[in-house]
Amino acid sequence: MKKGSFLKNYGFMLFMLLGIVAGCIVGAVWPGATALEPLGTVFINLMFCIVVPMVFFSISSAIANMQSPKRAGKLMGTTVLSFLVTSAIAALLMGVIMFIIVRFVPGFFSAPQFEPEEASGLGVGQLIVNFFTKPDFVDLLSRRAILPLLVFAIIFGFGVQLAGGKETKTAAFLSDVTNCIMKAVKIITYYAPIGFFGFFASLVATHGKDFIGDYAKAIILYYIVSFAYMFIFFPLYARFGGGKGGAKTMFKHLFRPAAVAFGTCSSVATIPTNMEVAEETGISKEVSEMVLPMGATMNMDGSAMGAIIKVAFLFSMFGMPLGTGKMILAIVISVLSSVAMSGIPGGGGTGELVLCAMFFPNQLAIAFPIALAIGDLIDPPATMVNAAGDYVVSFIVSKYVDGKDWLRKKLNKTSEQ
Repeated sequence: MKKGSFLKNYGFMLFMLLGIVAGCIVGAVWPGATALEPLGTVFINLMFCIVVPMVFFSISSAIANMQSPKRAGKLMGTTVLSFLVTSAIAALLMGVIMFIIVRFVPGFFSAPQFEPEEASGLGVGQLIVNFFTKPDFVDLLSRRAILPLLVFAIIFGFGVQLAGGKETKTAAFLSDVTNCIMKAVKIITYYAPIGFFGFFASLVATHGKDFIGDYAKAIILYYIVSFAYMFIFFPLYARFGGGKGGAKTMFKHLFRPAAVAFGTCSSVATIPTNMEVAEETGISKEVSEMVLPMGATMNMDGSAMGAIIKVAFLFSMFGMPLGTGKMILAIVISVLSSVAMSGIPGGGGTGELVLCAMFFPNQLAIAFPIALAIGDLIDPPATMVNAAGDYVVSFIVSKYVDGKDWLRKKLNKTSEQ
């Protein structure tokens, strides 16, 4: 590979990595690095501003421009099922690991002391309402309402389908706006290395001591398992979805969304980068514009694993036995509740409240803040697995929507050019 070609393909990734490493070093040696947080906040805010319209236009455009409502329904069903299956695998993996540790390594987790805090909760009915809907249209125009916005975009897209689909002027308008938004995203991403530098400098300066304190074992274990999951299971998913060459192609593009997710702690902020690498991979726009925005709020691998380690930590802290039945229940709840844990940095409050209310109702005031603290510290790798997993799941969905040889056709076409 020529030097110029290498820099063209990987130069920007190297700059992003350099920003992360430099930020960590500055944060470790300079406590005042918290003052650099605005550099990262600017990048995150720019991403949040662009992803709200992106989610609506990309989802509604993808559905509106499909050949038929039947194909749209097949794509959506395959996407949701893939998310559930991969999240269940991730939760089961962490569940087995935690079950073995809790059973055979007594005292593995330390018990930090927390001042009791009031933890207010919502009823199940209201929780469901807040998850999927908002009372007014203007309430949808916020990154904190990504899931309700996604639901509305799906409904609107099917409405366009029923009105004539891709033949309508509305479908063409949605597609044109989506393309314009993606160009704006490229402009914003040029600032990413500087944003990462400021974000990580502030993060390490603020939380550096926590990594060697009471939570160290849980945090280190989670980091190890999350990276192992990404490097072991992601290639399997890519091979299953893309066939021969799937894993190699996936690894060629995986670093960029993984780095953005790790650096921003936001699945939503990673949507633009996921869109770019999906296009480079050869994944059809129909698939990417459906899977990736939906994945930002529904793909739960990293969050599901995080939920399991929080439950195990709290069981050990309160001296409660963690039997097989409770672990199975924890896995089921983690897959369902972790829908609320993705999309925004540190946004696991609702999911963690569900877990704590289910398993520790009498210790809720203590368990809830502890779960939140753990969630903050494992947020980078959890979001990395969530968001990078969105890209990988698009391989699986492509197999069932575009045919099992979709990647081979793309690779052959590229080699002929």
